[in-house]
Amino acid sequence: MEFGIYHEFTSKAGRSDAHAFDLAMDIVDAAEEYGLDVMWLAELHFDPHRALLSSPMVVGAAIAGRTKRMKIGTSVQVLPLSNPLRLAEEAATLDQVSHGRLIFGAGRSGVAKTYENYNIPYAESKERFNEALEIIERAWRETDFSHKGKYYQFEDVTVAPRPYQTPGPEVRVAAASIDTFPTLGQEGRGMFLSVRHEDTRMFLPNINIYQDEWKKAGHPGRGRVYLRAPGFVAATAAKAREAYEPTLMHHFRAQAALLADSCKRLGLSADNPRWKTVRRLEEITYDEAARGTVLVGTPDQVTEHLKALEKDIGLDGIQLEFNCGGLAKHEDERESMRLLCQEVKPAFA
Repeated sequence: MEFGIYHEFTSKAGRSDAHAFDLAMDIVDAAEEYGLDVMWLAELHFDPHRALLSSPMVVGAAIAGRTKRMKIGTSVQVLPLSNPLRLAEEAATLDQVSHGRLIFGAGRSGVAKTYENYNIPYAESKERFNEALEIIERAWRETDFSHKGKYYQFEDVTVAPRPYQTPGPEVRVAAASIDTFPTLGQEGRGMFLSVRHEDTRMFLPNINIYQDEWKKAGHPGRGRVYLRAPGFVAATAAKAREAYEPTLMHHFRAQAALLADSCKRLGLSADNPRWKTVRRLEEITYDEAARGTVLVGTPDQVTEHLKALEKDIGLDGIQLEFNCGGLAKHEDERESMRLLCQEVKPAFA
């Protein structure tokens, strides 16, 4: 199993941006030291009270310069917000300076305000995503290629540099809508799921469809399933809860407000399922959340939970959100990294 953490470079009241970056990079250094497989970088915009990671490619290059072993992933690069040729160049550059350690995680995001600020209609996000991903992958493997699509047109383009990996970095796509699962299986792509308070097993019917389409398309082996979920490891269950409960509950309430804002901007009716999620995130308790896929506890408890997911859904890798609400203490976050790498990860060797 692949072990990673999801990092937002969290912000906090009274903390300077410079200090926040220093603390975040210390977590990166700890991850490299303790043996984490992947550092996953968010892309978040215009939310200074939450996070500072608006440019994962720039931060990824900085991480590449201070590490030698650990892979660098984007979780996710929001493709509709940027010119795909520019993204292809930046990703190829990061792949070069890291000597082939980039995993290109791609998605659309659900934050309507970000799209508005970039003057891009959210209604176009799916079409823009599909067109952008096609261009990026062609740019990595082709020379003097042209494209005439709905949103992008160009002629005789050759992107430089070429990626270090041939034909390019591994691409994983966030599976958020029902129709994404069969498409990813047909295309032979790794996918990752993101859960907050739900039990990941709710996606099992869709995962089975993904695997069926993978086989029908003739891809070797089976589809690769990855998960991003809240998680924290401590010496005792009580310590894990004490360290993580405030940051998780703050995250839930903030996500409820963010999702409600998006629902309003998109004009969604009151019976839309997204509003149900808003209400759930506003009301859920820690004990209720812990019954879902919230991987908080001792090394043995987290190991047991991951082994169950490995058996039940064919889990291939995990991104744990160590500090999703930005309130966890730095020293606790660093210790959680050590326990994950030194006491949980070896159980899956």
